[in-house]
Amino acid sequence: MKFTDGYWAIRPEYTPLYAVEVDDVRIDPAAGTMTVYAPTSRIRGRGDVLNRPMLTITYSSPAPGVISTRIVHHDGRRPVGPSFALHRPEGFVPEVELGEDVAVLRSGELEVRVPRRGSWRADFVSGGRVLTSSLAKSVGAMQHRDGREFVHEQLALEPGEQVYGLGERFGAFTKNGQVVDIWNEDGGTSSEQAYKSVPFYLTSRGYGVFTDHPERVSYEVGSEVNTRVQFSVEGQSLSYHVIAGPTPKDVLRRYTALTGRPARLPAWSFGLWLTTSFTTSYDEATVSSFIDGMAERELPLSVFHFDCFWMREYQWCDFEWDPRTFPDPVGMLARLKEKGVRICVWINPYIAQRSALFAEGAEKGYLLRTTSGDVWQWDKWQAGMGLVDFTNPEARAWFQGKLKVLLDQGVDAFKTDFGERIPATDVAWHDGSDPQRMHNYYAHLYNSCVHELLVAERGEGEAVLFARSATAGGQQFPVHWGGDCDSTYASMAESLRGGLSLALSGFGYWSHDIGGFEGTPDTGVFKRWLPFGLLSSHSRLHGSGSYRVPWAFDEEAVEVTRRFTRLKLSLMPYLGGIAAQASDEGIAMMRPMVLEFPQDRGTHTVDTQFMLGDALCVSPVFRADGVGETYLPAGRWTHLLDGSVAEGPAWTSRTYGFDSLGVYVRPGTVLPVGAVQDSPEYAWAEDVTLRLYELPDGYDRTLVVPGGTGSAATFRVRRSGAEVVVSSDDAPAGWSVAVAGGAPSATAHGPGTVRVEA
Repeated sequence: MKFTDGYWAIRPEYTPLYAVEVDDVRIDPAAGTMTVYAPTSRIRGRGDVLNRPMLTITYSSPAPGVISTRIVHHDGRRPVGPSFALHRPEGFVPEVELGEDVAVLRSGELEVRVPRRGSWRADFVSGGRVLTSSLAKSVGAMQHRDGREFVHEQLALEPGEQVYGLGERFGAFTKNGQVVDIWNEDGGTSSEQAYKSVPFYLTSRGYGVFTDHPERVSYEVGSEVNTRVQFSVEGQSLSYHVIAGPTPKDVLRRYTALTGRPARLPAWSFGLWLTTSFTTSYDEATVSSFIDGMAERELPLSVFHFDCFWMREYQWCDFEWDPRTFPDPVGMLARLKEKGVRICVWINPYIAQRSALFAEGAEKGYLLRTTSGDVWQWDKWQAGMGLVDFTNPEARAWFQGKLKVLLDQGVDAFKTDFGERIPATDVAWHDGSDPQRMHNYYAHLYNSCVHELLVAERGEGEAVLFARSATAGGQQFPVHWGGDCDSTYASMAESLRGGLSLALSGFGYWSHDIGGFEGTPDTGVFKRWLPFGLLSSHSRLHGSGSYRVPWAFDEEAVEVTRRFTRLKLSLMPYLGGIAAQASDEGIAMMRPMVLEFPQDRGTHTVDTQFMLGDALCVSPVFRADGVGETYLPAGRWTHLLDGSVAEGPAWTSRTYGFDSLGVYVRPGTVLPVGAVQDSPEYAWAEDVTLRLYELPDGYDRTLVVPGGTGSAATFRVRRSGAEVVVSSDDAPAGWSVAVAGGAPSATAHGPGTVRVEA
């Protein structure tokens, strides 16, 4: 939201109150708070203290390396929910120091310094370096002539500093120059709207800023004041947290420690998912033919998904199988699972008026009501639909009870669609929540409800969602996918930009519809999308009005699907490790280049490729002529598929067949590759091959290969001169070592040591 008219003037509808100077600072060492009282005009004499507004700015810290700021005009407003749940280490209290010239609050290596004289200024400092500052006219309460009030902060940007994140944004990857509203909407991938709006950004200077408001937060990223990021909310107060690095990974570790880390996922979720698509016609025979067709063509399939029409039209959701096409759902699910697949079904939190659950939910008070006491309804999506009120614990249990029936029938996972079009006016939530704050937060309650049930029924590490909407903290309930994209090269690229922005918003896992959702992709688009999708954290073939089985396109599409599905499954010893890092540290599996190479300014704006973990650079082909361009940082990078070497830092350009793309192994990598290519569920450390890529002399590192269905193994890899020594005290039988992607040159049978020439 913009309040100014150019640099000098204020828009006529606003009256500004800016923090101008510091009148007083009070510290509470026991509580670890520092409160600054800032008049909104210069105080030159006693008469100036009368009839003058004042802003109160309180600094505190929830965790080391994080400093919280709360800006208040009038503090008498009653707090309303919902609020983000923040995880705070027990017993932590920051240091506060009140000096003659400057007041300081120190949290680990991060501190905020507020000069007590002169114009308003607050510097956030780490390692002796100013990360960002709140300067003159940064802290403001803006009064609209209609009586509304807004509070804003502006934090300074350095020349060349890039801003990332703010959720799954499908526009430009760097947010500089953009206007971004944190407001979930169902707008597809071709607009400025987002399904997953997250009020958190990080910058190339190695710090992040989390605005602690679930309602609409408006960002002006160098788009109101070119050298500042402005963020504002409606009301009398604004709270935000500055999160220190020094690296972007450190920022994400701290941010996800505060807002929640992604749950661990089962191995089977990393295999290929296939769906019925949305409006296509299907029954058990159709579904069986798809699964059998995959098996006949030796295309490994892990999950089959039933989209909306597993239920009867006009009755979404009643959670009952359509008896016209699925007369024996329990028997059908058993027959399908005998074919070796898990089952996922589509759901959403909307209850159509024709559903039997509507009357039940309305009678018991489980559906959202208007301020006049009626059930809130509209006709978008489903005729007369209502909305489950997840702020009511009984409604939450009711919804879970309906889903448990499906789990008992044999369903393994849920696609939790929708959750964005939530009314923000004239409704009354069961727990009294503010409708504005509930609009974005509703997705969090919805997905947490379903995830909680799956954990209770299937156990920790076995709960899988395929969710579309989210906000801050939603990363705890994976997986998330990119929503409705077109079946074009351009939409393939915009989907990737959304995933990269989400990765820098704390989300560890992400997927997209291979081939695109809307329309039917031409054969070339489909075959180019396949490697991109199968080298993403999660891989799903899905469409709208047409099927996405590979043989519907051509035989080469079948071959490409087979090649890259098998490649992904063979990489499970590696993918399992980076998946654990996503859950343990909050570092995404699919990483923007800047996350791995923050010191290389050549990576700061790259948004057409990604690092899959720390070792593999994946560069999809977005052109019909097959030309793929890849930026490689410094070093000798080896193409994973053909063994060719490219030297960085440089852009490379190659023409690829449909069976290839830019996928390069980072120099200095030990890549564990498994022997199994038909399932993600195997003992990853057994028969593993450690492939060595450009290890420098003096290399000495330890690699842990996770166990999968077996035991994990630890390997120490050392290079001295031309010899590489690999040893393990706990490896299972049959591991081997290969150099630069070649055939294994040494094999060990159990614990031991092998030596190879580098």
